[in-house]
Amino acid sequence: MIDAHHHLWDLNAVHYPWLMAQGVERFFGDPSPIQRDYLIDEFRTEASACGITGSVHIQVGAEDAIAEAKWVQSVADATPDWPMAQVVFCDLTAPDLNNQLDAFQKLSTVKGVRQIIGRAPGEDAVTGTNDLLDNPAFLAGLKEAGARGLSFDLQLIPELMDKTAHVLALAPETRIALCHAGSPHDRSKQGFSAWAKTLANLSALPHATCKLSGLGMFEHNWTPDSIAPIVQEVVAQFGPKRVMFGSNFPVDKLYSDYSTLFSAYRMIIPQEHHRAVFMDVAEAFYFR
Repeated sequence: MIDAHHHLWDLNAVHYPWLMAQGVERFFGDPSPIQRDYLIDEFRTEASACGITGSVHIQVGAEDAIAEAKWVQSVADATPDWPMAQVVFCDLTAPDLNNQLDAFQKLSTVKGVRQIIGRAPGEDAVTGTNDLLDNPAFLAGLKEAGARGLSFDLQLIPELMDKTAHVLALAPETRIALCHAGSPHDRSKQGFSAWAKTLANLSALPHATCKLSGLGMFEHNWTPDSIAPIVQEVVAQFGPKRVMFGSNFPVDKLYSDYSTLFSAYRMIIPQEHHRAVFMDVAEAFYFR
């Protein structure tokens, strides 16, 4: 089985400004418990206990994206018995985009790129990342990534799904992995309904796949019953052949242990869909 969304960090090898900021509360909570090294051995111990045998590393806001990518490559090279692909950060609007992508694609583990469009309403208002959707260079960069065989990991909030779907429809050759089920941050009945309705804009795109990941970031005291409607809606809209599991560790380690998280998804998702959601979809998306 494959964990399609996790992070690793060695604080002596790569600098992560957001992670090392002191006294800063983030949209996902207090990061202080994870302001330490989180290395492949710890992750493997947690994940392999649940039957996971490979994974996808997702960029995590390093100061130097290529340094992070090279470090992840070195980790993968040192652990050949643990297949690991990676998704790197790349500014798709950069004037030297082709040079950056050339450098990334020299690394065998690089399978996709991520440039976050939305994290949470409050933080987005400060960072201005939502403005990417209005930048023609972003669409051009999306198309270039797809032309090179790279996928795009999409992180955003429900309020941006409609607009984003219009942009993504113009880049049909670029495979899209929607992170964290589209970050349904409003868990009220009305919020769930609004998320489900706008999620349909993305699930209607044949080149879009959805990750069941990061659901604890907006509900720290989640239970299997509380996340079940989200999981079930994602599977209903995308179908099991376009859904994959991701732990979002160690961020979601703030809210539960790996076994609890994994067991919840296994319980909610019908057994006949387990092979697809926990292995086949991620393998086809990131490893072929």
